[in-house]
Amino acid sequence: MTSDDAPQDGGRRILHFDMDAFYASVEQRDDPALRGRPVAVGGSSARGVVAAASYEARRFGVRSAMPSVTAQRRCPELIFVRPRFDVYRAVSRQIREIFARHTPVIEPLSLDEAYLDLTGRLGPGQTASARATAIRDAIRDETGLTASAGISYCKFLAKLASDQRKPDGQFTIPPAHGARFIAELPIDRFHGIGPATAARMRALGIETGADLRGIELSVLQRRFGKAGQWYHDISRGIDNRPVRPNRVRKSIGTETTFSQNLTTLTELLQALRPLADKVWAQAGAARAQGRCVTIKLRFGDFRQITRSRSLPQPVPDGETLFSLGAGLVEAVPLDARGVRLLGITLSGLHHGENLSQPQLDLFQTDHR
Repeated sequence: MTSDDAPQDGGRRILHFDMDAFYASVEQRDDPALRGRPVAVGGSSARGVVAAASYEARRFGVRSAMPSVTAQRRCPELIFVRPRFDVYRAVSRQIREIFARHTPVIEPLSLDEAYLDLTGRLGPGQTASARATAIRDAIRDETGLTASAGISYCKFLAKLASDQRKPDGQFTIPPAHGARFIAELPIDRFHGIGPATAARMRALGIETGADLRGIELSVLQRRFGKAGQWYHDISRGIDNRPVRPNRVRKSIGTETTFSQNLTTLTELLQALRPLADKVWAQAGAARAQGRCVTIKLRFGDFRQITRSRSLPQPVPDGETLFSLGAGLVEAVPLDARGVRLLGITLSGLHHGENLSQPQLDLFQTDHR
């Protein structure tokens, strides 16, 4: 799947770019002593969390959002470095400028990830694959960093494709091959299908995209509500979402599904800490402040609730974000079936370069 087949989709050409271990790669680029060594961007304190891990660290099972103590246990030689969001933002602007040479239709997802729409912007004999290669070459030459790219006719497949050849690679899923690619894909590889939903699908005998395609729309809607239509469409390679330039995020959130349900408040608060830290780090990276904190809990019987609290002024720091979330969690009655999913979101966002840089307590320690 390395060529652009004749379009069956109106000629759409969507690219998804994902920088490889972005924060950690910037640190390794700027400090030769870190190159080839396991690096975690984040704090090494007991309350610290890994914001990014180099590929050398990932080989030991170190991942972003992992508590730092767990990461250190998995990789005793792990080197923690403090984040430099001003540098990451500057490099991200460089990368966006490279994108803009090829198309104005750019949808940033984060500092290190974006969709590009090349529809109607390829001349005779030009391919989206060749254009992606040129963009990746320019990123390497001008920033010293590597990016992976996915090329397809829709956002869903382009994002899946960018994961296929990481790091420093690219992969094309042409229109003629989209349905077949999805048919062979394990259900837990679908973006937007988390562990809990995947488990529910497996209970219905859904293991792959082909299995999902075999379920009638009415059944999917009855079992999964509004998401049923989405699952029905993507199993057939249908994703008509446009690439939206200058998209402004309305919220920043994260959630996790537990391998075993949590049944005590202490366990929930311990699990909430790294989630709140991750959201606060992402808000700092996005130069965003928010006034509303929301927690989401999904119980063992799949019942789900959300609770929110809004402040008259933006949340001032990461500790306040955690405390507000903890207060909302404490007010929720627990039962013996426990909690299978926990999430926290910061919304009511205001963006701007003039926002004061928040204090990121999770990144207090710099050990090299």
